[in-house]
Amino acid sequence: MSDAAYDLVVIGGNAGGLSVAVALQQSGLSRVRILEETSAVAFPELVGEFQLDVGYGETISAIDVVGENIAITTAKHVYTCRACVIAERAEVTGWVPPLKTVTSARILVGQLPHSSIDEDILVIGQSDHAVELTASLAASGARVVLAAGGMDPTKLSATAESTLHRLERERQATLLYRSVPEQITDVDGYPMAFFGDRRTPDLQFDHVVFAPGRTAVSASAIGLSDAAAASGKVWFVDETGSTRDGAPAAPASRIAQDLAQAFPELQIAPPPSPADRRRGFTSVIDELRTENYNAVITHFEPTHSDLWVLRVKPDHGDVSHLPGQYASLGLGYWEERIDDAEDEQLDTRWDKMVRRSYSISSRMWDDHGYLTGDLDANELEFYIVLVPPTENNVPGLTPRLARKRPGDRIYLGPKVAGRYTLTPVTDPSATILFFSTGTGEAPHNAMVVELLRKGHHGPIVSAVSVRQWADLGYIDKHRAIEARYPNYHYLPMPTREPDVPKRYLQDLIAEDFFPTSLGIELDPTNTHVFLCGNPSMIGLPQEVDGVMTYPDVIGVVKLLADRGFTLDHRKIRGNIHVEEYW
Repeated sequence: MSDAAYDLVVIGGNAGGLSVAVALQQSGLSRVRILEETSAVAFPELVGEFQLDVGYGETISAIDVVGENIAITTAKHVYTCRACVIAERAEVTGWVPPLKTVTSARILVGQLPHSSIDEDILVIGQSDHAVELTASLAASGARVVLAAGGMDPTKLSATAESTLHRLERERQATLLYRSVPEQITDVDGYPMAFFGDRRTPDLQFDHVVFAPGRTAVSASAIGLSDAAAASGKVWFVDETGSTRDGAPAAPASRIAQDLAQAFPELQIAPPPSPADRRRGFTSVIDELRTENYNAVITHFEPTHSDLWVLRVKPDHGDVSHLPGQYASLGLGYWEERIDDAEDEQLDTRWDKMVRRSYSISSRMWDDHGYLTGDLDANELEFYIVLVPPTENNVPGLTPRLARKRPGDRIYLGPKVAGRYTLTPVTDPSATILFFSTGTGEAPHNAMVVELLRKGHHGPIVSAVSVRQWADLGYIDKHRAIEARYPNYHYLPMPTREPDVPKRYLQDLIAEDFFPTSLGIELDPTNTHVFLCGNPSMIGLPQEVDGVMTYPDVIGVVKLLADRGFTLDHRKIRGNIHVEEYW
């Protein structure tokens, strides 16, 4: 062994540099030092956890060969080491946001706001840089959403990936793996992000922070000599190729393996794939659940084998919400399915999670016979149907959720969201109609209870279309409400029962059911209609060349529009309200 003061010096305390330092130290190197030019590393909590040796305020001026070693000159010291890894990153010059946005002091590129305590902040990016910014904002007390559409977690450094897991597990950040805004506009002086899909509602923030990709710092910027670059003892953390300025380069996830030639005594084994690494241990499932799940199922009541009511209690944070809003649930691909279907690309996704948004329902009655507002302050209730596999679609979540029972762990997203609420209803004498198919009645259950608890005395009708009577998980609770409140009507409509004439929700309007059978006039001046469920039932129009075109199958929206009703838009208030994430 040479007489170098250090085995390894890592330049740059970012996610990549920390990953290399931790990996080599855990592989057996006892003399590892990190040089960071600022006063903090990307994830400060790792310094104590792994007993990392960090030199702060170390600006590199030269890297050269001295005998068998590498000499690194900073403003404070000269370090000698057996090998050096350069993880320092540089911003990409001329970078512009990859989406349409406005110019505003509240929209930043690669920078954090001066103050972020108790503010809503959107981070947009897919790399280690995005995770670093998200973690910093969460630590400062911000409510953070990371829009990382297209992110491949396997391309993150190990420390960034583990930090991402922690932020999710502790509900310190909302992660949108599949979503990224289409554009950002200014609304009343604050940035509004428009996502353009039904998975993610349009959201307004105090600040938006873009996390542009970064490249390895140039050799000239750190004084890397040609001799050092050619020595085989200096490595760049870089995703782009096998060399960088004449020196070897590798992703942070592979650097330990590629440095084996510098440390033959370690005999570093090739890194296993994520799935193989997990499967190689008997405690794999418990480990994954501990890393990813942040809530417990407290109640699981099957209406029948394919339909359930469940309640979920998070480990951290409150569950306050408005009736009609939704939250996301998730389970890992490592969980067993109830069917024999095979998930696409399961081997590469095995240690990842599948998530989906579900409207929050309501248990409607408390244990003392009173209408309940929220559930217990610590729980959320959901109404979920098993989605069977088809030739073109293998659902990932509900076939796994079907095997769960009270006490089992689950993932609950940190952010409750949605514009499908009772906010437009301001007149307690107005007529309120709820139309739903299947489990689409979940948000309406909570909304009906909220209206009646607050003294709404106008007519309220909840009509739900299902296949069979057994598909009505809340029918007894609705009947009890009808018996107590004369202004409330529940209309269950099974379509596949032999003794019940087939009838669809559209027929209630087309056949004037409400005025003739209930004495309720559909007057657009004092009526609100809420629609949740099958898109064919709703029948939203599409705008083509400035003209609104309805689908061939006439839905409720067209029937109501013909009677003077208007769709509720973000810019134009109307009286037809539609759940948008379906």
